[in-house]
Amino acid sequence: MASLQEKLERYTLPQQFKAAGIYPYFREIEGKQGTEVEMGGKHVLMFGSNAYTSLTGDERVIEAGVQALRKYGAGCAGSRFLNGTLDIHVQLERELAEFVGKDDALCFSTGFSVNAGVIACLTGREDYIICDDRDHASIVDGRRLSLSHQLKFKHNDMADLEKQLAKCPEDVVKLIVVDGVFSMEGDLCKLPEIVALKHKYKNVSIMVDEAHGIGVFGRNGRGVCDHFGLTHEVDLIMGTFSKSLASIGGFIAASDAIINYLRHNARTYIFSASDSPAATACAQRALHILQEEPERIEKLWSVTNYALEKFREAGFEIGDTESPIIPLYVRDMDKTFIVTARAFEEGVFINPVIPPACAPQDTLVRFALMSEHTHEQVDRAVVALTKVFKELDIIK
Repeated sequence: MASLQEKLERYTLPQQFKAAGIYPYFREIEGKQGTEVEMGGKHVLMFGSNAYTSLTGDERVIEAGVQALRKYGAGCAGSRFLNGTLDIHVQLERELAEFVGKDDALCFSTGFSVNAGVIACLTGREDYIICDDRDHASIVDGRRLSLSHQLKFKHNDMADLEKQLAKCPEDVVKLIVVDGVFSMEGDLCKLPEIVALKHKYKNVSIMVDEAHGIGVFGRNGRGVCDHFGLTHEVDLIMGTFSKSLASIGGFIAASDAIINYLRHNARTYIFSASDSPAATACAQRALHILQEEPERIEKLWSVTNYALEKFREAGFEIGDTESPIIPLYVRDMDKTFIVTARAFEEGVFINPVIPPACAPQDTLVRFALMSEHTHEQVDRAVVALTKVFKELDIIK
């Protein structure tokens, strides 16, 4: 029987890719994340960030964090449940609840811990959690931690979702959990159809992860639920601060009753240190800017539509994306890593997507837009990526 050390020493896949010179992870950025960054002494276009609103380097956001550091210190030294609740935590929760159209909200120290904690504790042993099979890993882990029955439906396949709902007893809770924007493929959940099924079957509730929807869709960036005009039909809305809100942390918004329950039962909330004063203040300021400057979202969509057109013209396979996330399908894991490395050599930072983030036959590189990207930067990236994809015989 091998020891733990001996067993893990056999895991050498990263070393193999490093030896081949195509290892794509943990690349060091030497400064703020903007549309262009310095990495290892090289100046590259940044198309691998989730900073859709381009606020991570905004001086107003930075100054809000600095002032919070001075007033509250570097951390809270405890959980929200005990000694870690600050007045700015409560203020931000009230503003987030109003922003997304719910009674109340809870802030967590990461977006991952929102899904892991909320989904795990919402439903009972006799209940059912039903997820899209391309939901984010945090949803998957939250589901795994739950004692409820668990079902999956094929990605955005409403017939399969109904098939799963039909399996469930009528008198139990059925919680459907979906991403608003699927973070690898860039397509949206079919929320109107999901809501229709909610009304067709009894005791159905809906939770939508708006990590990649807030700051991108809806009025002033309120998200996909608002985009579809269905906020009132969605029971729980989750969001993160690490994308459009230029910070770190996350939140869940829902009715007073649901939030009251989660406040006293979500283990990742009760037993985690509260989000830092600086992170909270940065997210709050970014939320204010998002509402004060709607032109940010207009610019984001202008450059997104331009990039979509350019990639289609160049012959890239980009799937069903409807967002600033543009998947460039490679459909070969080794080539996906080679594309990432070659793109960097050509001055373009992009991210590889391989299993378990996608199916083995669906590997891709993820090209993501920010509001401050220019058409000229997109043109440079498309030229570079076209060269690389043609070299590898991925496109003709």
